Amino acid sequence: MQQSLDLNAVLQQAVALHQQGRLAEAERAYLQVLAVAPQQFDALQLLGAIKIQQGHYAEGADLITQALRVNPVSARALLNLGFALLHLDRDGEALASFDKALALNPSYAQALYGRGTALAKLQRPQDALLALDRAFALAPDYAEAIIQRGHVLLDLKRSEQALASYDRALALRPQAVDALNGRAAALHELKRAEDALASFERVLAIDPDHPQAFGGALGAAMTICDWPRTAKLARELEARIAQRKSIIHPFLLLSCSDDPSLALQCARNFVADKVPAQPPPLFNGVPRVRGRVRIAYLSADYHEHPTAYLIAELLERHDRSRFEVLGISYGPDDWSATRTRIISAFDQFHDVRAKSDHETATLLHELAVDIAVDLKGHTADCRPAILAHRPAPIAVNYLGYPGTMGGDFIDYVIADATVLPFDQQSFFSERIVHLPDCYQVNDTKRMIAPLASGRREVGLPQQGFVFCCFNNSHKITAPVFDVWMRILRDVEGSVLWLLRANPAVERNLRREAAARDIDPARLVFADRVGLDQHLARHRLADLFLDTLPFNAHTTASDALWVGLPLLTFRGKSFAGRVAASLLGAIGLPELVTDNLADYEVMAVRLARDPSLLTSIRQKLEQNRRTQPLFDTDRFRRHIEAAYATMWESRLHGEPPRSFAVTPMV
Repeated sequence: MQQSLDLNAVLQQAVALHQQGRLAEAERAYLQVLAVAPQQFDALQLLGAIKIQQGHYAEGADLITQALRVNPVSARALLNLGFALLHLDRDGEALASFDKALALNPSYAQALYGRGTALAKLQRPQDALLALDRAFALAPDYAEAIIQRGHVLLDLKRSEQALASYDRALALRPQAVDALNGRAAALHELKRAEDALASFERVLAIDPDHPQAFGGALGAAMTICDWPRTAKLARELEARIAQRKSIIHPFLLLSCSDDPSLALQCARNFVADKVPAQPPPLFNGVPRVRGRVRIAYLSADYHEHPTAYLIAELLERHDRSRFEVLGISYGPDDWSATRTRIISAFDQFHDVRAKSDHETATLLHELAVDIAVDLKGHTADCRPAILAHRPAPIAVNYLGYPGTMGGDFIDYVIADATVLPFDQQSFFSERIVHLPDCYQVNDTKRMIAPLASGRREVGLPQQGFVFCCFNNSHKITAPVFDVWMRILRDVEGSVLWLLRANPAVERNLRREAAARDIDPARLVFADRVGLDQHLARHRLADLFLDTLPFNAHTTASDALWVGLPLLTFRGKSFAGRVAASLLGAIGLPELVTDNLADYEVMAVRLARDPSLLTSIRQKLEQNRRTQPLFDTDRFRRHIEAAYATMWESRLHGEPPRSFAVTPMV
């Protein structure tokens, strides 16, 4: 009896120390209790809670599991176990634990928050939102739940509502960095990049090592062409990637660095963040042998998007006697003609937005997919964890991302000899496959609207040379802009026609032009319009000027398809050599320069020599119909040959190897 009283006293002391935040002393006291009474429920579960607070999640989960064997109906213990399991990325088990807690106490706001967090991690955002809304209704001042609700709304592309949720959380906790970072991300989605940058900078002022805020700030600065802030942030970029202090989106890096070793490390860091624990492979046996090879194309871009514009005709043309073609879509349905066309082009189409990565991978495995082709890579809304489950014998990185995935679960990257020479293999986790001509597929069915207006109607001068660049603003860098302004200086009466992104871009670029003694009015900004109209207005321009280190890709194909010459500079990376590849495949290598000085000279020469430009336009018009770039059926035969080689190699038990496809007539 005395011993029991002593244990109670020690336990009460431990709880008091725990509540005061004196965790080490509380831990020793809990251990004293457990030394005498190993099955003491409170000591077990509270010691487990301390371990969770210290970041020792596996130990905490084990201790609380022991406690629950003693008392399986403790909602508090089930809650703590759920949070430990979340940190261990055991999200399904965490969800089950929160559900058990809610069965005991349906009004447990913290358990509803945990449930919503688990469901969000399991890619069930609608269900997550229901749980978080219930938590919010029960506890309107529960900041963590409000912040998580913002995250889920952002995932659902309901950015205005996400912003409101973050603002409510910040009214409760003004220094909450996750709310500030989420707010910044929502502002960026709402095309308010200048406001996003300010919010990201507030996060960094509070927490300089916040894993997402640095990349967010850099991306926002680049989007609005704020080059002083971009330069300041870029000075830290290499160290942050090398030390894994920040998770930088690999796609962002393409616009500010062409260092292949840095790109590989950046991709590896990103994959490690997205896939913290390599899941067991779903497929690890002998490939199935049957009549047709089953290919699944995975993307979030089966809607009005450049990837859909490029790949639609290939999907329609695939040889159905040899290949069965499946579409796996985890992006939005915009009810567009493009999406309808894409869906019709597949033999099977599966919308997996409501499925988790594991569920989607399981579906691929159950569908007996032979070759899984990731069309997203590391771009917006990517889901690399799907293929990390190894659902198919072969996984391929193609089209959407011009770089390495940095994960050992992708076997091949499809490229060509221009964009990715074999001597770059050491910087790619995938084996390199060369297609002849050009790696980028094109669609010859893209419609060009009748030209409904003249130059004056779109803000261009009636007379004078029109240079244009319809690349996204994040690709416009200070060194290239310097060259552009010298070109305008040397070509009297010329203008530069750019895409309208947001007011901050226009304001910053006009200021930068004035700083280089160029009249800001010589920059003209084009509104975004439908693709057929956008293609048509290319005819009002005289020459497309490319960007570095990230070239025009789909935008280059757009210009060439319409008949607008494009001038590029061959960069050092995959992303910086795409335009050179396209020009080579259309028989215009004379428009590829090897340095910025030659690029500048050639642009001025073409503007001053109408006969030279006319001859190039005529050559482009002829080559559009005769050269490989827009010969989609030729491309189809080559990429199918690549798939066939991959498949034969796998059937023979050979590891992935680099190879080049032999050109066909």
